[in-house]
Amino acid sequence: MNRFTKGARLGVDVGEARIGVAICDPDGMLATPLVTIHRDRKPDTNGIPRDMSELARLVESHGIVEVVVGLPTTLAGAEGAAAAHARAYARQLAEVIAPVSVTLTDERMSTIVATRKLSGQGVRGKRRREVVDQAAAVEILQGWLDAQRRRTE
Repeated sequence: MNRFTKGARLGVDVGEARIGVAICDPDGMLATPLVTIHRDRKPDTNGIPRDMSELARLVESHGIVEVVVGLPTTLAGAEGAAAAHARAYARQLAEVIAPVSVTLTDERMSTIVATRKLSGQGVRGKRRREVVDQAAAVEILQGWLDAQRRRTE
């Protein structure tokens, strides 16, 4: 039986231009949007890409116990270039935030679901582009949390 450890987690939707970030409560019940980080691969003074430094700061400031990164796969479950990119990002992030663990989870359809939900709420245009990555991160994290809860029931 897999025991779900309590603690706040971050959900991360890695894109080429932006990174959507969501957070959950310490009981792991509800994921909520946190922030969108603009990709900045330029290293900071420690040689770490600035976007990863920002994620590390969020991990520290929120007492995060685990980071859940979306792994984009096709509907058939195959992995392509985007999945390879997400895996590489997760590996590098794990080095930056160690000993906090980084977990990959299937994120099929997360951006589509997030976009539809935002449209249903009347969020359109520029405002939707600003928050869709956060909403996708919420879908990723909430899906992972729900799966963990089902495993422990």
